[in-house]
Amino acid sequence: MSASIFDLQGKTAVVIGGTTGIGHALSLGLADAGADVVASARRTEQVEQTAAEIEAKGRKTLRRTSDVQDRASLETLRDEVLKAFGKVDILVNCAGITKRAPTIDFAEEDWDRIIDVNLTGTMRGCQVFGKHMLSRGYGRIVNIASLSTYVGLFEVAAYSASKAGVGALTKVLAVEWSRQGVLVNAIAPGVFRTDLNANLLDSTERGREFKMRTPIGRFGKTEELVGAAVFLASDAASFVSGEIVVVDGGFLASGVNQ
Repeated sequence: MSASIFDLQGKTAVVIGGTTGIGHALSLGLADAGADVVASARRTEQVEQTAAEIEAKGRKTLRRTSDVQDRASLETLRDEVLKAFGKVDILVNCAGITKRAPTIDFAEEDWDRIIDVNLTGTMRGCQVFGKHMLSRGYGRIVNIASLSTYVGLFEVAAYSASKAGVGALTKVLAVEWSRQGVLVNAIAPGVFRTDLNANLLDSTERGREFKMRTPIGRFGKTEELVGAAVFLASDAASFVSGEIVVVDGGFLASGVNQ
């Protein structure tokens, strides 16, 4: 099998939530694989910084902010990308938020916001860009699921419910869109260290439990998600749809670890 089937040269990718953490790593990884990449998020300075990094790799990009809670901003993003590049081949939905609190009195406004960003926001991205992809008869959509798509994590009910929903949405869209050439899959990351969670992972009992339950014995590095994303975005995955690719160091396989 030729390595060229993983080549994204000539492809245009949009990564929503693509300027920090996992999204940032995937934006740069898709650029390394040959794609022109538009990494969009809410904060202008982070969009600018990531765009400069993409251009430093010799790829084309745009500097456009967006907010998954604002459908019009996603439509504007799509229209600007189509104006500049003529097409969108790949969409990665990475925007996400969480909040930890006991479920018994979890504030309903917090619940609504988490569901709206993580689940409805993913659906908005799929709808807005999916219409263009369906009209072309080609597209690759990669959503970001979670360990909590599969297992319960203590005191993050809203996040877990949203990510279980992302898994179901991914499968339903694959059923609806695959025959028209738009393949929809997801990646479920295990525990990856980012700027936001480093203190939690390194300094708390929760972090120690996460590590103990990961058979590889360490947390993931965000660049270790790139291979799965490139695979799902490439012609190597031309018969893969409705799949959730787990990249978790063995976490979900784990029973007794000592």
